[in-house]
Amino acid sequence: MARRAARVDLNHQDIVAALKVVGASVQSLAASGSGCPDLLVGHRRRNYLIEVKGRLGKLTPDQVVWHREWQGMTVAIVRSPEEALEVLGLDKHGRKR
Repeated sequence: MARRAARVDLNHQDIVAALKVVGASVQSLAASGSGCPDLLVGHRRRNYLIEVKGRLGKLTPDQVVWHREWQGMTVAIVRSPEEALEVLGLDKHGRKR
């Protein structure tokens, strides 16, 4: 049975809010556990997997395995709303880079 994530990082809500402001669809996967990334994000007909970490947060052993074995899209690791927007190719004001 898959383990459940015990908590989300404190910046999780701010990152989700910033993504939604620019029109992204955001589905939290944080409760999935087993190393699965925190967010599935859709923006301009593209999908992104995002792992949210705090300022000094590191991947857990389960996350390291998940990232290594996943054969789909790359997983971005972000620590701030600005980094999340960069993953979508946007600047901190939501403009295309």
